Amino acid sequence: MAPSAMSRWTKALSEAQPVPYWLDDPGRPHPEPALTSAETCDLLVVGGGYSGLWTALNAKERDPERDVVLLEGREVGWAASGRNGGFCAASLTHGLPNGLTRWPDEIHRLQELGARNLDEIEKAVARHDLDCEFERTGEIDVATETYQARELRDWYEELQEKGLADGIDFLDADTVREQVASPTFEAGLWDRRGVAMLNPAKLVWGLKRACVRLGVRLYEHTPALTLKPYGAGMAVRTPYGSVRARKIALGTNVFPNLVKRVRAYTVPVYDYALMTEPLSGEQLASIGWKNRQGLGDSANQFHYFRLSADNRILWGGYDAVYPYGGRVRGRVRRPAGDVRQARRALLHVLPAVGGGALHARVGRRHRHLLALLRVLRHRASGQGRVRGRLHGPRSRRDPLRRGRDAGPAGRGEHRADLAGHGPQEAAALPAGALRLDRHRPDQVVAGARRLARRAAQPVAADHGQTRSGIRQLNDRR
Repeated sequence: MAPSAMSRWTKALSEAQPVPYWLDDPGRPHPEPALTSAETCDLLVVGGGYSGLWTALNAKERDPERDVVLLEGREVGWAASGRNGGFCAASLTHGLPNGLTRWPDEIHRLQELGARNLDEIEKAVARHDLDCEFERTGEIDVATETYQARELRDWYEELQEKGLADGIDFLDADTVREQVASPTFEAGLWDRRGVAMLNPAKLVWGLKRACVRLGVRLYEHTPALTLKPYGAGMAVRTPYGSVRARKIALGTNVFPNLVKRVRAYTVPVYDYALMTEPLSGEQLASIGWKNRQGLGDSANQFHYFRLSADNRILWGGYDAVYPYGGRVRGRVRRPAGDVRQARRALLHVLPAVGGGALHARVGRRHRHLLALLRVLRHRASGQGRVRGRLHGPRSRRDPLRRGRDAGPAGRGEHRADLAGHGPQEAAALPAGALRLDRHRPDQVVAGARRLARRAAQPVAADHGQTRSGIRQLNDRR
């Protein structure tokens, strides 16, 4: 790279820090003490992210007499819940296109439940006084190419035909640039009520305070080591103590589940975001963005971006990282070249940002539940090893194409055609389950040991006994 180009794209990176911006906050609460005794309770919650905290909070709200204990291996929200993009979406199907493709007969009910869920989150934020910078601004999917604009218009017309366009507006080039003055925007689809922006770390900390206030016994720096039956309930062992409970809720997300047979259904994926310094009044005025919506482009390897409460731009996405072996590490470093590329893309879309410094970057862990393991099959009976790719096709209906909280993207077509197509009953899949169809089979190699490269094999109708141990993700071209 020429020195002039290097200076152009890297000058503002001189003070960038590889730390999660949201968690780097002087208002971060002190951790609760670790568990150092043997305890009993009615409900034990393992995991101090969104799933665990909401479970404990709802359990106490519904029955104040219920004795609830929550264990967190480090500090609440330190992982994905405290370092994501802060897009709080109503969709229960990982995006309306994915839901309409897979559950067309149930999509209206799923949309209704999702909207009610987001409404309840907003009410809980107000009821518990959760200072998390909650803004129900919605989100605009923007097109930066002519073909993407056509796709957005076609998709909007389909939503109108199916009665799913309530609260969604199609924006042509002039209209979308009135919302955000980017010279690259060709069209947009604005979901006005289905997405809220918030500070993810402050939401976690607020939930923690609400749980403690209602009487949840919360222990941090207390990893759960084992889970075993104990009489009519279960027992969990920790480094310095134990908990016996009538019921246990596991909210460990991508981290190894205490129920080992579930571990094969989780795949840890990281993506990254840059956070700028606060925009000046002049910069903000030149960009417009007066309604502060979340934004996501329509490219295959897509970007998402938003404004923080103090008018910083969070710019994330484009790619995802799957560490070798799928292990969850405390830190997965992003190559410096990718950080430069992300900044270059930001200035291409929003040139008015100019040379502002990049304060930090946000690394996030995600989980993907692979329903029935149809593609990431550890062993298909009689068919050898099957290879699948986390990166999805350009189609907006793909489950991995959409979202700031689960975002691998890629290209190509899957040759394992027997992986299954068409709609499925929602009740037949676990909550949040994803099915990978028509993807290129050149990245994920599953099995107990590494073998020589071979051509992709179709998934057998009878999958046989599965085996755990996802070994590597490696693009082979």
